[in-house]
Amino acid sequence: MVWIARKLKDMARVVLAMSGGVDSSVAAHLLTAEGHEVIGVFMRHGQKSPVACGEPASAGGSLPIVNRLDHKQGCCTAADAEDARRVADRLNIPFYALNLEAEFTRIIDYFVEEYTIGRTPNPCVQCNNWIKFGKLFDYADSVDAEFVATGHYARLESTLAGLPALLRGVDSGKDQSYVLFGIERDYLKRMLLPVGEYEKPAIRRIAADLGFNVAEKKDSQEICFVTQGRYDQFVRDHREPVDTSGEFVTTDGTVVGTHSGIEGFTVGQRKGLGIALGEPKFVVRIEPDSRRVVLGDREELAQPSLTATQTNWLVPIEDVPRRCQVQIRYNTAPVWADVQLLPERRLAVKFVEPQCGVAPGQAVVCYDGDRTLGGGWIES
Repeated sequence: MVWIARKLKDMARVVLAMSGGVDSSVAAHLLTAEGHEVIGVFMRHGQKSPVACGEPASAGGSLPIVNRLDHKQGCCTAADAEDARRVADRLNIPFYALNLEAEFTRIIDYFVEEYTIGRTPNPCVQCNNWIKFGKLFDYADSVDAEFVATGHYARLESTLAGLPALLRGVDSGKDQSYVLFGIERDYLKRMLLPVGEYEKPAIRRIAADLGFNVAEKKDSQEICFVTQGRYDQFVRDHREPVDTSGEFVTTDGTVVGTHSGIEGFTVGQRKGLGIALGEPKFVVRIEPDSRRVVLGDREELAQPSLTATQTNWLVPIEDVPRRCQVQIRYNTAPVWADVQLLPERRLAVKFVEPQCGVAPGQAVVCYDGDRTLGGGWIES
């Protein structure tokens, strides 16, 4: 049985994260069509945008201001705020901008620190853990809402044990279950993922049929707070001055050049190295202590195993099979591996076949078929 709010006898109050994109906009429609009381919220992260904080989101009207601490006026980008507000107006649902600048500052600090020590962060996962399925539940409690919903492409399904299972979305090309592995297990029963049962073209058709102006809006491809798309420059701009420059070396230790900072690289990277060696080379590893970026051939990227830390499980740990499929990046295919749970929330993964692009700082997520079991953060 699919875990959605219409299984309830009575209307539910739902807090929905609305980004101004097509997915969360259609999610708002699907929930209201089921008869639920939807409260749309737009999360302002506090980075610079075309509209100053406290001003109307557009000439067409400002976001409503409520005189309580958990309803704060704010803005992210003028265009996104306006798109979300228009959809909320069309659906006749209340819509608020939440000032989550302090919470986003935590994510930015994490992002900067990880790149500075030679790791590859995943702020979208942490946003889900700390904000979308963290702080938004606090907000939901403050307004007596039973559920929190988002436009993620993933599904929830009832189990005999009573706690919903988190499944991959129907659209395999848009599946976002990977970025949801770190949420608290107890929150599953209070989550709604309305678009997970649909493929993306169907969502766009629904939006077009409803006359939503976001029907053909492009999907966001960049991290929301890195407005210029240059991760290395963003890191340098948001930390104390520190020298992370060093040498390019090959796997045999030969120095072949210099770089301006390890924050400009990630394991598996080939393009944008700023060095010509006559043949394609990849970043095999980053050594933060020596500030060396190690380059090698593609076959030297392959790793037989990894260890992860800070694991989070969406199933009882005794239900985690010894062999399962694992995914080491958001946009990579799952592969078979043997997994072993270790003390102190750690995990050992041994791949059936060596894998390229195992990057410390990224998440490794375990699956049993379509079901998301949980995972952890790659350590080595």
